[in-house]
Amino acid sequence: MLNKGKHRRPSKAVRIATLAGVAGAAVAVPLMGATSASAASVATWDKVAQCESGGNWSINTGNGYYGGLQFSNSSWAAAGGTQYAARADLATKAQQIAAAEKLLAIQGPGAWSCAGAGNLTAGGPSPDLDSSSKAEVKKAQPAPKQTQQAPKQEKAQPAPQKPQGHGNYTVKSGDTLAKIAKAHGTTWKTVYANNKSVIGGNPNLILPGQKLSI
Repeated sequence: MLNKGKHRRPSKAVRIATLAGVAGAAVAVPLMGATSASAASVATWDKVAQCESGGNWSINTGNGYYGGLQFSNSSWAAAGGTQYAARADLATKAQQIAAAEKLLAIQGPGAWSCAGAGNLTAGGPSPDLDSSSKAEVKKAQPAPKQTQQAPKQEKAQPAPQKPQGHGNYTVKSGDTLAKIAKAHGTTWKTVYANNKSVIGGNPNLILPGQKLSI
C-alpha cells in the first residue's frame, strides 16, 4: 500500500514556490542555496521509487500523488516538473528524476518517506539523465539473411500407365469385367485371366481405352 504522506510537510521555500507557481520555483531554489551536490544516482532513485510506488513510474491511484516518486501536484510544480508534463505520472522516468533532483535541492531527503529505503542523501553523484521528451528508440536489427537454400523438391513422377493391350474389345467408361463378360457370353474370371497383363493385379480396376481379348 502506498504511503500517502509524501511531500505533505514542505519547507518554507517549497511553500513559497508553490504559492508563486512554477516561475516562483526558480526563485525559491536559490534561497535554499542549492548546489549540484544535492543529487542522487539513478539507482538510488530507483530504490526510492520501488518503496514509494512499487517502481511504477506511470502510477496514478487517485490519492493525489503521482508517478514513481509520488509527487503531489504542488511539489511537482515547485520542482519545475510542469515543464515536462502536467502531472508526474505523465512524464518520463528521466523527467521525474530531474524534477526530483530539484525537489531534493529545495527540501532535502525528507521530502520522501522512503528516503531511507533508498539511502537517499543530498550529497550523492548527479544522475546521468536525458529528460528530453523524445524517447530513445533503438533501430531494429535486420534479420540475418538465410544462406541455406531450401532443398529442391523433386518433381512427382507420373503414375505408370497400365498397358493398353491388343485385344478385340476396347474398355469404355462405366465398363466392368462382369458387364463385358456377360455381353460376350463368358465369365469375368475368364476375361481377367486372359487379360491379366493388361488389367494388372486388381480385376475391379479397368481403364477406358484398354483393349481386352475376349
